[in-house]
Parts: sequence; C-alpha cells; structure tokens
Amino acid sequence: MVRRKKEKKKRPVWGIPKGIVLLATPEGWRTSVLTMEGGMLCGRLDIPINTDPQDARAAAAVMVTELARDFHDTGVEVTWDPPPQPWSWTAQVTLTAENELPSPGTEG
Repeated sequence: MVRRKKEKKKRPVWGIPKGIVLLATPEGWRTSVLTMEGGMLCGRLDIPINTDPQDARAAAAVMVTELARDFHDTGVEVTWDPPPQPWSWTAQVTLTAENELPSPGTEG
C-alpha cells in the first residue's frame, strides 16, 4: 500500500491591514479588516456581547496589531475615527515609521 506524504498546510497569506470596521450586533462584536492589497477579512471578536465599546475597540486594535506582527513582521498603529453610528466604528491602520514601505522607484 502506497501512502501519500502528509502535506503541511500553509498559513494563509493575509494582506497588510489598512482599516477596521467594528460592528456591535445582537450576536456579538463583528469585525472586517481591510487590507492594502484590496482584500477583506471578516470575523468576530472573542469577547462577551456586553463588552463596553471602548474595550471592544481596544480588542480589535490588539487583534490587528498582532496580525500585522505575526504575518508580516511589521508594526502598525490603529487610529479610531469618530463613530458614524452608536453601534459602528471604523479605524485607520498605518504602518509605524520604522516599517513604512519604500516609495516606488526608490531603493531601500
């Protein structure tokens, strides 16, 4: 009997985060992470439904910061925008100064 080699599953290639959408829903806190490459990662935060919005924003920021560090070895900073609705928040995610991508046409 011939056995197949077990293939190691590769980690998905997530894009570098550039924005966050955080929504309070009856089922819990939902997130969408927008990437510089044009992709979107959707999911939920693993926090209780009755978590204070400020704590939920902090948890989302930590999640995105860790995603950037773990998958891209880069640091990011999360800046929350004023909320357009009482149940919806958005944030801008920027690379920290030491991690900024070089401009096209420059060497670095």
